[in-house]
Amino acid sequence: MIEEIEIWTDGGCLGNPGPGGWAFVVRSGGRVEELSGFEANTTNNRMELTAVRKALQRLSAPPYSKGVPIVLHTDSQYVQKGITQWIHTWARNGWKTSAKKPVKNSDLWLALWDLSRGLLIQWVWVMGHSGIEMNERCDALVQEAIARGLKRAP
Repeated sequence: MIEEIEIWTDGGCLGNPGPGGWAFVVRSGGRVEELSGFEANTTNNRMELTAVRKALQRLSAPPYSKGVPIVLHTDSQYVQKGITQWIHTWARNGWKTSAKKPVKNSDLWLALWDLSRGLLIQWVWVMGHSGIEMNERCDALVQEAIARGLKRAP
């Protein structure tokens, strides 16, 4: 039986906005799974959120099962603080910031919030580009996704 699922995520852009990529690595029960993707015109924060959303979506299919604790690593304080602290205030305020402006990326925040409900997730912030093996792997996958996407672009 799998005791824990470990997820590492990253997102990035060339320019902000600009062409971007997202990636995740899932480790559980001796299994490692990687996935990445590209968007032609996006922002860094959207790619960070997309990486987490795609990872949690992947956990909804076999061989993964609900009820297993998840440790999710992100180098984005925007993601980590947003999902653990800010999201509750945004929801109470009708998806408005304290300055009464619409929350940026609310579509992705709502999707992420929905996906994470009922899961046992520990949200861990790690410093990016600091030599942490799996964070560096995700960053490399992001850069590869951007390069692949740009080669395909007309």
